[in-house]
Amino acid sequence: LISSATNSLRLEAEILEKKLQDAQLKLAEKEAEEKELESLQSLITELEFQLTMEKDSHESCLESMRKEMRHKADELEKLSQERTCLIHSLTQVQEENALLQDTVRRECEERGELTAALAQARERVLELKQLSGTFP
Repeated sequence: LISSATNSLRLEAEILEKKLQDAQLKLAEKEAEEKELESLQSLITELEFQLTMEKDSHESCLESMRKEMRHKADELEKLSQERTCLIHSLTQVQEENALLQDTVRRECEERGELTAALAQARERVLELKQLSGTFP
C-alpha cells in the first residue's frame, strides 16, 4: 500500500514537475514576447518622433519656399510695372523721334525750295545786271 502510494505520489510529482516545466516555458516565452513588444513599442515611439521631426522640417521648408515664392511674385510684379513704364516711355520717345524726323524732313524740303528760289533769284539778278548793262 505504501509502495503503491509512493508510486502514485511519484507519478503525480512527475506530472506536476512536467506541468511546472511547461508553465515555466510558457512564462519564459511570454516574458520574451513582452520584451519584444516593449522593444517594438520603443521603436514605434522613436519612429513617430523622427516622423514628427521630419514633418516639422518639411513644413518649415515649405513655409520658407512659400515666403520666397511670394517675394519672387512681388519682384515679378514690380518688374512688370517697370517694364510697362519703360514701354510707355519708349513709345513716347519713338513718337517724339518720328515728329522730329518729320520736322527735319519738312525743313530740308523748305531749305531745298529756298535754295532753289535763291539760285533762281541770283540768275534773275545776273540776267537783270546783264540787261541793265546793255540799256542806259
